[in-house]
Amino acid sequence: MILRQAQGADEIEACQRLRFRVFYEELGARADADAVATKRDHDRFDAICDHLVVVRTEGTGQTDAIQLKDGELIGTYRLLRQDVADTHGGFYTQDEFNIAPLIASHPGLRFLELGRSCVLKPFRTKPVVELLWQGIWNYVRAHNLHVMLGCASLEGTDPTPHARALSFLAHNAKAPAEWRVRALDHRYIEMNRMPADQIDPRQALRDLPPLIKGYLRLGCYIGDGAVIDEQFNTIDVLIVLPVSAISERYFAHFGRPSD
Repeated sequence: MILRQAQGADEIEACQRLRFRVFYEELGARADADAVATKRDHDRFDAICDHLVVVRTEGTGQTDAIQLKDGELIGTYRLLRQDVADTHGGFYTQDEFNIAPLIASHPGLRFLELGRSCVLKPFRTKPVVELLWQGIWNYVRAHNLHVMLGCASLEGTDPTPHARALSFLAHNAKAPAEWRVRALDHRYIEMNRMPADQIDPRQALRDLPPLIKGYLRLGCYIGDGAVIDEQFNTIDVLIVLPVSAISERYFAHFGRPSD
């Protein structure tokens, strides 16, 4: 497998087709008429974002595989830099979380929004998550960025089955005051649903999606409150990951910002 940046409109459309398969056909997102007709998940942000792609070079042999020039597309991630967002109406995340005060309180730092994470089900494994992280980290270093943020999702819109996972995040990964972001008041869902002493940490980690577990290993913070996204059939939490908070042991593997 390789990870690289999508090249040209055709490859961005391939990412949109992959997102449709995962978000709508597998996970039950609600498609509008245009998405149904085009079999693509797309919005206005796609044109201004950079898109990472995970390519399986040896191929799966499936007749419906989404083909790129160097193999089959199995994963993608969308990246939006603050300087680009500032000239195009802001970040996607601001529709769910009140990120403006966070950004305003760190005027000397450059933010990167991570979004639309999407990997075909057979490949949602630690190696693929780490490959995506390596690509994001290379991008952060190339553009001299300081803070990553974005929504990460749990399946479904009922918080009850996720009570243990959400409570674990609220108790163990809550952002300190200088990095705290709250869900918008009209969309706020309480994450602290169980007392800390009633949570089995190992089971709670098993309950979390691989992507969220990967960010926790890196040292991310979690915002205050979750948001139900009815369109995508998910419960979203906010990931905040300052470069300064990344666990030291990961620099040996992925490289320091100055490398």
